Amino acid sequence: MTGDTRDAGRRARLLDVGLAVAIGAAVTVAALAASAPGVLDLVLVAIGSLALAEHRRAPRAVLVVTTLAMFGYVLHAHPGTWAAFPVLAAVHAAARSGHRALGVAAGALFLAGYFAVLITVSPAVEDVVERTLLLLGWFLCAGVTGLIDKNWQAYLRQTEQRALDAERTRDETALRRAGEERLRIARELHDSLTHSISIVKLQAGVAVHLARKRGTEVEPALLAIQEASGEAMRELRATLEVLRTDVVEPGTGLDRIGELAERARSAGITLALIVSGDERPLPAAVDRAAYRIVQEALTNVARHADRAPTTVRLAYGPSALTVHVDDHGPCGPDDTVTAGTGLTGMRERVTALGGTLAAAPRRAGGFSVRAELPLYSAGSGG
Repeated sequence: MTGDTRDAGRRARLLDVGLAVAIGAAVTVAALAASAPGVLDLVLVAIGSLALAEHRRAPRAVLVVTTLAMFGYVLHAHPGTWAAFPVLAAVHAAARSGHRALGVAAGALFLAGYFAVLITVSPAVEDVVERTLLLLGWFLCAGVTGLIDKNWQAYLRQTEQRALDAERTRDETALRRAGEERLRIARELHDSLTHSISIVKLQAGVAVHLARKRGTEVEPALLAIQEASGEAMRELRATLEVLRTDVVEPGTGLDRIGELAERARSAGITLALIVSGDERPLPAAVDRAAYRIVQEALTNVARHADRAPTTVRLAYGPSALTVHVDDHGPCGPDDTVTAGTGLTGMRERVTALGGTLAAAPRRAGGFSVRAELPLYSAGSGG
């Protein structure tokens, strides 16, 4: 239950208690003005009136208690029509809660008893009939207003539900349009990048073929270019397929961290891979994010750290996976690093999973990327 709901419940409770006290006070004042009521009369009025404070929780019980208490007051004191006020409120509450038949029955019994008691003690028959008919009109009004209130509350709930449905529909439409736009961008990137990467792969393949044909040693960098370009093409196709089918692509998680390390080593990076903790299957989103973070960090080492020696640590904890990539590049502890597309993409991935990312120069020199990924967050799929 939210704070607003609790506050609304308290306000309604105070309103009900205040209404019950006000009705009881009004009936008591009327009784004192008409005669000198006894202790029993005051007790019956108090019971019949104060019971109305519970009309939201137990409308049927309140109707029975109030009707019996006020009929006992009528039977004992032969009061005026004001004695019906608590019963009118109880009939209204019963009708508002959907217990229309019970309200009609209670009102009819009270009217019949009221008429029977007064007709036996009052010689003015016309006055008794007039009072009874007046009360009949009041009871009809109480039942009708109860039904109107019930229908109004139902209308308000229906209107609120329609507003919630409309808001949800707008959110779903926005998400669908965003997904369509992402798919369009992915297709454009795929079409443009695949062409360029294909040319790079083709040229590298030709160079490797010619070198082997001449019997000369193939440069490791050339083999790395050939392998990396082929891998880039496969990942582009896999990413586009994911966007089309909304299924996580296989083979872009930590199960391929060894291949990623080998590619980094073939590109000239002295790499140490350290895995600690209870290694186990991870939620798909966490697995994929960890792989991409290591991939981007190693790309930055190759581009900005002169292929410096690098250590990759994967620590499996009970509730989080920690990814730590340290390089020993030329970056000094006081150097200013501008976050580019790679670091921004890392931060977005980590934030989407509810994790934390720290990317900054190391005190001993070089650069450090540390990401902590919760295993059971809302976005992890765990």
